[in-house]
Amino acid sequence: MATMADVARRAGVSIATVSHVLNGTRPVLPATRQAVVDAIDELGYTPNTLARSLVTSRTRSIGLAVSAISNPYFTEILQGVEAQALEHGYGLLIADPHDDPGHERKVVQLLHERRVDGMIIVPSAAPDALLRYLGQHDVPTVFLDRLVDPPAGSGLRHDQVCAENTAPMASLVTHLAERGHRRIGLVAGLPGLSTAAERMTGYRHGLAQAGLPYDERLVVHGDSRTSTAEEATHRLLSLAAPPDALVTGDNAMTVGALRALRDRGLSVPGDLALCCFDDFSWADLFTPRLTVIAQPSKEIGATAVRLLLERLASPLLGTRTVRLPSAFVHRTSCGCPSGPARTENPGTGIPRKGPES
Repeated sequence: MATMADVARRAGVSIATVSHVLNGTRPVLPATRQAVVDAIDELGYTPNTLARSLVTSRTRSIGLAVSAISNPYFTEILQGVEAQALEHGYGLLIADPHDDPGHERKVVQLLHERRVDGMIIVPSAAPDALLRYLGQHDVPTVFLDRLVDPPAGSGLRHDQVCAENTAPMASLVTHLAERGHRRIGLVAGLPGLSTAAERMTGYRHGLAQAGLPYDERLVVHGDSRTSTAEEATHRLLSLAAPPDALVTGDNAMTVGALRALRDRGLSVPGDLALCCFDDFSWADLFTPRLTVIAQPSKEIGATAVRLLLERLASPLLGTRTVRLPSAFVHRTSCGCPSGPARTENPGTGIPRKGPES
């Protein structure tokens, strides 16, 4: 069986250099790194991860706690996390907290007991128990997609990464208003989630920018679930003065809203225009094709890994929050005859006008 010394001899480098390439502990010149990688491939060298973890107290593994892994948005985030982790020689242990605060606390403890070096977590709407555990055990952590405010004095040093939410949601509302819609409804996410709160703020900003009043009767909560969103959309459509356009807060709720519209025999955009937060691979296969805000899901996942690895290398770093720009993807469910007619300014989340529809 090949050893690290064999790899060093074949690559013409020191054992220390081989170690730096394997562990990412120090920058190595690209040509040198490639020579080491080639030697590893030629010799079939396999690092002894268990022995190395006993020496370094590191397992080169990351715990990922994310609910609704079947959701296309989180599936793409997982792809971004996995690709970036593997690029740096880390494996993943994955758990689904099911958006339940009690279960969330349990699965994070299980991941921690398996000696992961750090964690990437999509937190629930009530993460108090989770935050206490992470603070008590000083677990290096990156919160993903949903932002949290740890309790004062918790000592938790954490990083966060998410997409822009407020301005992109406002852009959907103003786009619908520009199409002549005056009663724009919202199917909002689960109260307590930062994403739901920020998109609600964006909805209200969009109404204000369009000179439209906020009407609480036009806002329902789909709680980020398909079935709940379907019921909520039925309530909106049962109003004496129902909305003439609808914005949904994520892709799961979009599916629920579309089911409700189908059940009532309503067409989009003929009877009601529709815009959605979240793109997904089959959004342009609907008739009509869905106008959406697309989040950079894979980049969110990759950024979370980079932040975590930087924190593992420098534990005393100050906390950081990274926001990535979302994109306005213009199709036809908003009532425009064709797209793309608008593109989004990545710096501000405010759409720029393109050719008229």
